[in-house]
Amino acid sequence: MPYLHRTPKLLQRSLWTSWFRGIALVSLFWSLACPNLGVKAYTLHRIVLDAGHGGHDSGCKGRGSLEKVVTLEITRKVADQLRKRIPGLQVHLTRNEDKFIELHERAGIANRLNADLFVSIHCNSGGAKAHGTETFTQGLHVTGANLNVAKRENSTVLMESNYLEQYDGFNPNDPTAHIIFELFQSAYRTQSLELARLIERKFVHHTGRHSRGVKQAGFLVLYRTTMPAVLVETGFLTHDEEEQFMRSEQGQNKLSLSIAEAIELYHHQNNP
Repeated sequence: MPYLHRTPKLLQRSLWTSWFRGIALVSLFWSLACPNLGVKAYTLHRIVLDAGHGGHDSGCKGRGSLEKVVTLEITRKVADQLRKRIPGLQVHLTRNEDKFIELHERAGIANRLNADLFVSIHCNSGGAKAHGTETFTQGLHVTGANLNVAKRENSTVLMESNYLEQYDGFNPNDPTAHIIFELFQSAYRTQSLELARLIERKFVHHTGRHSRGVKQAGFLVLYRTTMPAVLVETGFLTHDEEEQFMRSEQGQNKLSLSIAEAIELYHHQNNP
């Protein structure tokens, strides 16, 4: 809307919000009226694993660890597990080194590869007592806690030079900006929720750690993907015990095994 720069700031915000609400309503209408429109028949031949953060974006911090380092170690181990468990599965990583990749490009990699699944792996941050795993799909900010996680992960865009252009004017510092996600629903919502539930179940089984459950929120790294997609928070680096677990070889092996087994089970359920 090129005329927005000539309108008062309050009106700009109102028009911007109304515009996205309109798009979201149309999107919602078509997803309900034509649930299979544009959705490819599902198989699992190719998966993209995304190690959160990287480069000058360290992510959250523990007493002696950085999210970008822990997520890369876990993601590499998930990739190794999957290659052993699902013969013929093509496994791609958005990054295999300490490198900054813009959020839209992470989804772009998966889209260009025509991937069948996208899994973004992260570590969480909170108060000293906050602990546990949680797995997110794209959806509504049902609670303030969910919104806070999305805001923290989405704040990475501030490190990108042209984020306003890349994300349709989205500004994470604008309190109304997250309205963009209020009504958007992924065409692959059911499949994403299915995988998220399996991952949380496996976390409990293999690690014995507390599961905070499956949740929905608006993540920039997920909203442009054209396949089932989840964002996994493997634990809180701000919790001393969990940080030690996630930094350890044993902990990383158990977390990666949980994610890989969940994907393997998901594969068998959807490819009988």
